Amino acid sequence: MISTTIDQEIKQAMLAKDQAKLRGLRAIKAAILLAKTEKGGAEEIDADAEIKILQRLVKQRKESANIYKEQGREDLLLVEQEEIDVISQFLPQQLDEEAITAIVKRILAETGATSIKDMGKVMGLANKEMAGKADGKLIGEIVKAQLA
Repeated sequence: MISTTIDQEIKQAMLAKDQAKLRGLRAIKAAILLAKTEKGGAEEIDADAEIKILQRLVKQRKESANIYKEQGREDLLLVEQEEIDVISQFLPQQLDEEAITAIVKRILAETGATSIKDMGKVMGLANKEMAGKADGKLIGEIVKAQLA
C-alpha cells in the first residue's frame, strides 16, 4: 500500500529538510486520508483507488501549473512542478504516445471500429486496459485521430 510508504518517506524528508518533497508527500497523505474518511473511517482503500487519487493530484497540479505559466508566475509554477515530480514517483510507469497508439490500434482492430460513432466503445476498452498507465485526455486524442 502506498500509504505506509508515504509515512516512511515523510519522516525521511523531514530529516533531510526537503521542503519540496515534504509538500508533495503531505498532499498525498491528506488526499488518501480524505478518501478513507469519505468511505466511512477505518476502511482501507485498495491500490487502484490510491492510484486514481494520485492521478487526480497530478492532474490538478498540471492544471494549476498551466495557469501559473500563462500568468507568468514562475515561482508558483516551480512549486507545482516539484509536487508533480514527487507524486509521479508513486504512479506506475506511464506509457508514451507510441505505446498508447499501438494499444488503440489493436483495440480498433479487435472491435472493428471505423467511425467516430464507435469512439465511446473504444474509449471504454482503452481506459480499462490503460488505467493508471496513461492520461485519459491523451488516450481520447489518439482514439479520435485514429478514427478520423
